Parts: sequence; structure tokens; C-alpha cells
Amino acid sequence: MDTLFDKIIRREIPAKIIYEDDQVIAFHDIAPQAPVHFLVVPKKAIATLADLAQEDVPLAGHILYTAQRLAKELGCEKGFRVVMNCNEDGGQTVYHIHLHVLGQRQMTWPPG
Repeated sequence: MDTLFDKIIRREIPAKIIYEDDQVIAFHDIAPQAPVHFLVVPKKAIATLADLAQEDVPLAGHILYTAQRLAKELGCEKGFRVVMNCNEDGGQTVYHIHLHVLGQRQMTWPPG
């Protein structure tokens, strides 16, 4: 089943892309919750974090590495938050794993 992110990866719908390589694509969130808010999305379709397989461990590491590198490039040296929602109760709305990266504002806990 195609998701919004599959369509962005295939360039069928527009996105403000900030980075892309053979494994991931990163783009600004359409409803930012911080001055910096972007998503890192693997090109491999994995529905939820619960569906991550042992073979996906290197990809998961690449997602995290990409997130921290881009956060630094976008001026989040003082700190940033990474979030990956899993399933409906976890707040997931697009069933293609993706990492939210938020920065350039003070984060609070619990997030709400």
C-alpha cells in the first residue's frame, strides 16, 4: 500500500527536500512543531518500528546518523529531539517509519 512518503520518494508530490541518498530522504515537516522540524524517511517501506527486522539494523543506524548530521547543519547545536511514533496509540499516522527531528527551541517533558 502506497503512503504519502512513498509518493514523496517517487517525486509524485512535492516536499522541501533537504537531503537524499540511496537509503533515505529527509524533508521539512509540513506542519512544523519547532523552528527546525524535518523528517528522515527510509526509502525501504517498513510500516512501523515494530516491523523492523534484524536485516534493517544498518538502515536504522543510517537514519539516526543522518538525523544528527542534518540537525547540526540546520543549527541545532544546543540540542534537538528525535521522535519515532509506533502504531496508532503511539501517535503514528503514516505507516512508513520516519524519524521526526525538532530543534531550535526548548523542549519540555513530558511532550504531551
